[in-house]
Amino acid sequence: MSFLNISNHDSSEWKDYEKMLLRFFFIYFFILVVPIDWKFYQEFFNINWVNFNFYSLFSLTKYTPQFFGLTGYQNWLFAGLIAAAGTVIWTLSKTNCNYDGLYYWLRVILRYRLAVGIIAYGFLKVFPLQMPFPSLSNMHTNYGDFLAWKIYFHTVGITQGYEIFLGAIEVTAGLLLLFRRTTTFGAGIIAGFTGNIFAANIAYDAGEEIYSAYLVVIALFLLVYDAKRLYSLLVLEQYTVASKFEPIYHHLGLKRARQALKATVFIFLIVLGVATYVNYAREPYKIPKTDGLKGTYGYYNVREFRFNGKVIPYSTTDAHRWQNVVFEKWATISIKIAKPIKIDTSFGDVYQTNDIDRNFESAGVGGRHYFAYQADTLNKKLSLQHKNKNHASEKFHLSYRFLNDSTLILSGVNEKKDSVYAVLDKINRKYMLLEGRRKSVKL
Repeated sequence: MSFLNISNHDSSEWKDYEKMLLRFFFIYFFILVVPIDWKFYQEFFNINWVNFNFYSLFSLTKYTPQFFGLTGYQNWLFAGLIAAAGTVIWTLSKTNCNYDGLYYWLRVILRYRLAVGIIAYGFLKVFPLQMPFPSLSNMHTNYGDFLAWKIYFHTVGITQGYEIFLGAIEVTAGLLLLFRRTTTFGAGIIAGFTGNIFAANIAYDAGEEIYSAYLVVIALFLLVYDAKRLYSLLVLEQYTVASKFEPIYHHLGLKRARQALKATVFIFLIVLGVATYVNYAREPYKIPKTDGLKGTYGYYNVREFRFNGKVIPYSTTDAHRWQNVVFEKWATISIKIAKPIKIDTSFGDVYQTNDIDRNFESAGVGGRHYFAYQADTLNKKLSLQHKNKNHASEKFHLSYRFLNDSTLILSGVNEKKDSVYAVLDKINRKYMLLEGRRKSVKL
């Protein structure tokens, strides 16, 4: 095969079973890594470069093939069956092959694929987008009302510095993969780091189990190259010589192809990094972009509540009585009501243009009802729509007025034309999560 026509200063003899394994893994990983799915190119050519957002590029970095509607590990199995059949045909054909070159190019492809995937997720943490700081509504939600994945995200999200540190590790490991001599260091970091993420995805049902396993498998395959040397050095504690592999290109085109591939990857990552930062600085994609009603941000106790003109005293069991209300900095209101909630089990991790569709704050949460709202400040009107797709029909059309800087009155009707009237008193309180423990706090 002429496209593999490179050699190695330390060229070695390949045993028959090693050749067969390499044929299998070359076909297998080629199917899993190289974009052969037409939907990938459809997505790429449909990118709106005028109203460009970083998620268009980020979603490309998560490419994995899908066959005939198969899901999860089923796609891996199907790729394995194709690779096994291809290996048999390749072996029977007795085609001459430069196995040093084959192994080299397979590692190149896997290095760059793994680097792009891990750095993309690193950017989401370096610019804390993946796990935002909990909203005020989330801080007024009972611990037991969160799905497990939301608890995990909040646990990391409350420590933005730690999240940035985790992202820096991913970016650094990915950059190490872009250079042959540091590949083992990068792959080793990813195998351990992303292996832990894989375990967390399983434990917390965080939704990225398959993809994290995909990255770990690639990292482990790259580590195999130096496995014997690492075992000799770290376990047997013997004198070990590092690999001195140096590819010799017999065709200039091969060298230029590798340089072009590396340049393309670098340019792509630079553009993705800049675009991710711009999104973080201007409109974090998991948070509604519309500013909230001026002067309303805070937590409110519902001192008085009327439903269809009838006063309902404070109750933690009445399905109509509002208990407390939170106005976010953005155009979201959450209301604590005893009315049952069918939880939104999505992860809210996809870029959405419209605020009503940006559901990260309400996904995986029970106990509170989240509403996106539009404010008509001229007529002092609020139009609320439930953010949970399972309760999308629930709406309120309310008038608002401030009695003073801490008391707000809302009145109007719901989607069933039932009238509501609520007197809200803002509670100015300190949150230990924000105060920290390095200074004295008076409650």
